[in-house]
Amino acid sequence: MKTILIIEDEYPISQVLKAYLQKAEFHTEQAYDGEEAIKKFEEVSPDLVLLDIMLPGKDGWELLKEIRAKSSCPVIMLTALGDVNYRLSGLNQGADDYISKPFVGEEVVARVHAVLRRVDDDNESVKTFGQLKIDLQAHRVYLKGKEIEFTPRDLSLFLFLVNHPNQTFTREQLIERVWGFDYDGSDRAVDLSIKRIRKALKDWPESDGEIRTLRGLGYQLSVYNKK
Repeated sequence: MKTILIIEDEYPISQVLKAYLQKAEFHTEQAYDGEEAIKKFEEVSPDLVLLDIMLPGKDGWELLKEIRAKSSCPVIMLTALGDVNYRLSGLNQGADDYISKPFVGEEVVARVHAVLRRVDDDNESVKTFGQLKIDLQAHRVYLKGKEIEFTPRDLSLFLFLVNHPNQTFTREQLIERVWGFDYDGSDRAVDLSIKRIRKALKDWPESDGEIRTLRGLGYQLSVYNKK
């Protein structure tokens, strides 16, 4: 069950949102001002935030900035301000959607579902193993936020292992499935490629994962800390 954090200072509106979201089988948490909102955000790690702009203390803009500094959690802004400039400001600062008050409860639920679907679709192309992030669509690998450069062949081999974590493949299987039947080089090329990949990932903590050699069986990308 996904958790929605409702940050809204008007209690009746917050309760209406809670009722509609719970009816749609979401778990909800509520906060009524900026300070409480940040504490609650860190405590519950929500799947999505409904964020009112006009809040006591820290307003929605400040909270959005703080959330974006620490998380990519989707945020839908709520406001009675209908000016298009406010909507653009929110979207430009990292909001995922924008709903103007007064709103219809069913519309809010529909927007929440739509944003979560979009996030889930995006996440399918990105795999994260601890501090290692792999963007499968862009063919890019990041360790501790820094991009790692691979040769095309090494990258192809590594991405194949990423798509099949904790599975073991022989040299022959890797050549067949990564480099193709028409490859006419030595199967020792796989060993050299694995050696280069391991060197590139030398700063990847072993507590997150490793490329293992299983004697007599082959190679495996073993991951222990998948997010």
